[in-house]
Amino acid sequence: MTTHYIDITLLPDPEFSHAHLLGALLAKLHRALVQHGAGDIGTSFPQHVNAPLSKRTLGSVLRLHGPQHALEALMAQDWLRGMRDHVVLTLLAAAPPNAPHRLVLRRQFKTNAERLRRRRMQRKGETAAQAQAAIPDSVERRPDLPYAHLRSSSTGQPFCLFIAHGPQLATAVVGHFNTYGLGPHASIPWF
Repeated sequence: MTTHYIDITLLPDPEFSHAHLLGALLAKLHRALVQHGAGDIGTSFPQHVNAPLSKRTLGSVLRLHGPQHALEALMAQDWLRGMRDHVVLTLLAAAPPNAPHRLVLRRQFKTNAERLRRRRMQRKGETAAQAQAAIPDSVERRPDLPYAHLRSSSTGQPFCLFIAHGPQLATAVVGHFNTYGLGPHASIPWF
C-alpha cells in the first residue's frame, strides 16, 4: 500500500536542459527499482497536469510513493549519486489519508515509420522500397502525452517514455508497479 511519499524536485541548470535531467533521473530510478525488485514503489508527476508551458511536460517534480520501509530502503541505495546537485528532496512523509487515487501508466506507441520499415526488412527480407510501400508515413502516431527521453539499457537505443495519468479514483487499487514505478494494476494517492 502506498502510504508514504518523497518528492524529488529538479533544479534549473544552465548546463543541462530540463529534459536531459529528467531522463537521467528516471534512468537512475529505473536501475534502482530493478535492484529493489519488490514492485511496491510507484511514481507520479504531480505538476504535469498543471504545467504552465505545455501539457506534454511532466513538470519538475517526481513523486515516489510506497510503504515507509520500501522508500527508506530505496533511499538507502544511494541511487541519486551524480544527481544530488540537480535535485531537492523532501523528507519522507505520510500521504494524506483521504486523497483520491490515480493510476499512472506507461503508454507505448508505434511512432516511427522508419523503424517499422527496418524491422519489416529484417523479418521479411524485403527491400527498402517494398517496406516503404507496405508501411506508409501515415502509420506514425503523434501521441499527445507527456514523456521523458531515455536510453534503453539493453539496446542502447533512445526512446520516449510516455506517461498517462488516469482518472481519479475514490479507492486505492492495490497491486504491483513496474520498474519505472508505473502500472495498470496499482494506484498512487493523488494530491
